[in-house]
Amino acid sequence: MIALSTVECHPITVAPGASRLFLDFCSGTDAARRFYGTGLTGNAWQQRPVRPAHWQQIVEILAAQNPGAGAGGDLKSGAAGALAALGSGAGTVLTGQQVGLFGGPLYTPLKAAAALARARQATAAGKPHAAIFWLATEDHDFAEINHVVFPAQRELKKLVYASVPNAAVPVGGVVIDESIVPLLDQAGELLGWSDALEALNEAYRPGRTFAQAFADFYTKAFAAQGLLVFDAASAEVHRLGAPVLAAAIERADELHAALLERNAALEATGYHVQVAVSPGASLLFLIDAETGARQALKRTEASAAEPKGLWQAGRNRLSTDELLGILASEPHRISPSALLRPVFQDFLFSTSLTIGGPAEIAYFAQSAVLYERILGRTTAFEPRFSATLVEPAIGELLRRHELTPERVFTQTADSLAQLLAARAMPIEGKRKLAAAGNALDAELTEVEGWMTRLDEGLGRSARTAASKMRYQMNRLRRLAANFQLEKEAALGRHAQTIVQALYPQGTLAERVHGAAYYFARHGFGLSEELVSHAAEACPGHTIIWL
Repeated sequence: MIALSTVECHPITVAPGASRLFLDFCSGTDAARRFYGTGLTGNAWQQRPVRPAHWQQIVEILAAQNPGAGAGGDLKSGAAGALAALGSGAGTVLTGQQVGLFGGPLYTPLKAAAALARARQATAAGKPHAAIFWLATEDHDFAEINHVVFPAQRELKKLVYASVPNAAVPVGGVVIDESIVPLLDQAGELLGWSDALEALNEAYRPGRTFAQAFADFYTKAFAAQGLLVFDAASAEVHRLGAPVLAAAIERADELHAALLERNAALEATGYHVQVAVSPGASLLFLIDAETGARQALKRTEASAAEPKGLWQAGRNRLSTDELLGILASEPHRISPSALLRPVFQDFLFSTSLTIGGPAEIAYFAQSAVLYERILGRTTAFEPRFSATLVEPAIGELLRRHELTPERVFTQTADSLAQLLAARAMPIEGKRKLAAAGNALDAELTEVEGWMTRLDEGLGRSARTAASKMRYQMNRLRRLAANFQLEKEAALGRHAQTIVQALYPQGTLAERVHGAAYYFARHGFGLSEELVSHAAEACPGHTIIWL
């Protein structure tokens, strides 16, 4: 049994930048929860929906895409056991992410850990479930996934795959060329030799696609936990999901109106709308048969000549019947949008629970109306596991300077350096500055009150003048701190190191640091540790002291 690190559970509000809708969803307020369906609170999700008619085909596709889980695998654990459970009718907990360079950011394995933890809990309760990781391979924004960032002491090293692929090729289908070799060399210099580095070199070889590389890396990272990966880009999968795509074609106007109504309800409650729904927009993309380019399908109003309306894809115009014909003959050419994709995936897997990040949770509030109209049910949603991993060296710096991670979350490198310098000031200097500041503040408060009693306008002038005096007092403090900072240059280096490790670029490290960095330094055993911590169901943000 793996020895767990020290952990702390903090409210989700300790992590800056979250939307009000996401915060209210996490806290369980009725105002937010009403947008996500009812009857799926607590562990009610563990009672899986009815298996779809295509279930055996889905299991066969999973087996083909996860060859290590096929016949001959260890059925007692790992992917083989998960696949066998699905073959016997187990339910699914689903999460996913865009396929990225060298495994993408840290929140990717945090999503996988959350899905595995919930699947385990349901199985332990006598309701078998398996975790599925949906590979988002059909997106076309390569600039979002062509890079990874690794910490390097006081710096962040950004590795970028510089080759520019054909813009028409979806990110999952981009074939890795020889330019990956120097990137692997740089990764080796930054990370050092490890099983994770070896896995990166094996997965991200020239000639392989980004989808294959990403899937292979995470299959290895979570081999012991039984994570199954799934790529929906094939014609076979789109044919199985055709009922959802057909509904988006045949009922386009109804669904568009429902989304507009939902958006208005969200905004009336004071929430933001994650995905804008513009006039004429649809829930689908069309892949051009010749170029492979993905074009947003737009609707034109119905008319006497075209009672079902027309569809516009770039310069091409199609009737509803023509679009349905493409779906029937070439289903892989019809692709769901961000709002429809969760409905598409949950139709395929009859999903019991979906794990999403803050942005996904926000747009699920919109997608819920599509679930109700297309599937006749909603799927339960939970936020992904959110965590900051504090490495031993960083933990030692925090203890030395009497800092907590949540204090660091409010700082920049410069402001933290100022704080450390102020704390390092000799006690005599601190006392003198504190005494002067307290005395000044007390006297100014008395004078402000006296002048306000004489005349309100005079009081306002007094408060303005007093604020300038207080500013100058704070300036004295900063001057003294800067002197101390210059005297002890190590404090600035410490501040830079701490911020880059815990709050880089003004956001949580899970959104910036590459996951491979942590696997390289702490081994693939970290996967089990993450799953174990995710099972503790901290309702906010977890600090893990490694």
